[in-house]
Amino acid sequence: MNILFATPECAPWVKTGGLGDVSGALPATLAALGHDVRVLLPAYRGMKVTGEIGDGVELPAWGPWPAAQLVPVKADNGVTLLLLACPGLYQRPGGPYVDASGHDYHDNALRFGLLSRVAAQLGTAHSPLHGWMADVVHANDWPCGLAPLYLAQARSTPLPERTAASVFTIHNLAFQGVFPMGAADLLDVPHHWRTLEGVEFWGQLSMLKAALQFSDAITTVSPTYAREIQTQAHGVGMDGVLRSRSPYLRGILNGIDTKQWNPGIDPLLPHHFDADNLQGKALCKAALQARVGLPAEPKCMLFSLVSRLTQQKGVDLVLATLPRILQAGAQLVVLGQGDPALAQALREAAQKHPKQVAVTLGFDESLAHLIEAGADAFLMPSRFEPCGLNQMYSQAYGTPPIVAPVGGLLDSVTDVSADPAHGTGFIMTGVDPAGLDDAVQRALRAWREPQRWRKIQANGMARHFGWEDSAMQYLEVYERAIARAPLVEKSPNSQDAKAAKAAQKAQKKAS
Repeated sequence: MNILFATPECAPWVKTGGLGDVSGALPATLAALGHDVRVLLPAYRGMKVTGEIGDGVELPAWGPWPAAQLVPVKADNGVTLLLLACPGLYQRPGGPYVDASGHDYHDNALRFGLLSRVAAQLGTAHSPLHGWMADVVHANDWPCGLAPLYLAQARSTPLPERTAASVFTIHNLAFQGVFPMGAADLLDVPHHWRTLEGVEFWGQLSMLKAALQFSDAITTVSPTYAREIQTQAHGVGMDGVLRSRSPYLRGILNGIDTKQWNPGIDPLLPHHFDADNLQGKALCKAALQARVGLPAEPKCMLFSLVSRLTQQKGVDLVLATLPRILQAGAQLVVLGQGDPALAQALREAAQKHPKQVAVTLGFDESLAHLIEAGADAFLMPSRFEPCGLNQMYSQAYGTPPIVAPVGGLLDSVTDVSADPAHGTGFIMTGVDPAGLDDAVQRALRAWREPQRWRKIQANGMARHFGWEDSAMQYLEVYERAIARAPLVEKSPNSQDAKAAKAAQKAQKKAS
């Protein structure tokens, strides 16, 4: 297949979270399976991209969008990056979504409307890449959410054209790309789609809702999260839309890059190890304690947390449980950034207990790897977690995770108490301080039994979290989306649309 993977971030070039990791690994796996994969990504300021750079393709100004350029780069992993170069929109200080002061860019609707528009164009006969048109446009999260709408719009013209199928992946339903409805004129959203059955969300325009309404297939990043988001408790206002589109929704657990996250070869570790020889892990623990300023106590259990410092991630639950962790004589190492109040509370805990708590505010990739390798257990008490990757890294590095019973955490960790023979970690009984404390105490008891702890480590390190299985599931989704994608998609109430749907039903019945 010709696959266009449209994303606002892609590791290692630009990353703010799990979406960046997925965008780096999944397309590469699909390319290794023999498919022609192009990754469409804005050319942000400061990106350092290596590879074979091709000739740029000019994109003339159109409507509200300024002129831009597509710069193809053949990356080492077999994927072709299509860098969307538009200096006026993307060459700015700050991150992909926010400025240097942490505020959303005022023109994010225009910035990501352009990304969606170009993604859709690459899935039509008007593709600016001569000789290449996508069979499927795989759009990711709200910044690419208008791409399925634009493809549907191309099918609804007086002379409808064949387009790529559209697949949309929800990485986090909480981010919905909501803008004033006035942006619909700017973004060229047809009037008959500015309704509750279209892009309207509480009187405003939601790019995420556009994707949910118009995609030929929808995926999200774990089977449990796919079920959760169809409930009022976890649907963030979109549960009704998702229930209505349930036949088109599928949860596929994310994978991890097993070349980058492999304790046997990880270049960021001072010592390597595997399930048969954990001596290197003990040495990594000593190196971690030294690096963060904790006493090198091999007989002191070391808990860890690498996370955005938010309530969603359950950092307040860690603070509530910390006295019991310290009372047990254990240590805690934290790496992250986020809510100032949570960061200050962690900093104060480190100042008060310098021999047991170490906190590094910010992000450091090498320290993140060393924490996964050197810690004894990993804390992940998220209130919701679409997939999560750290619990997979932790199991691969022999660091049993302590997780909440939500989303991808529930899909990727086997509880030791529920299944002693195959357990890989500890699942909380509830997403509250009592639930986390119970899991921590169970982990402490297991850690004090070395033979039992080695079994838990071995079970986790035997798990395979590579992308191959997930990539095959995505290919199934692509094939079904291509098969069901209608040639013509008109206004839901139009006679032509009804006739087209009736013809499709008759054709399916005949076949």
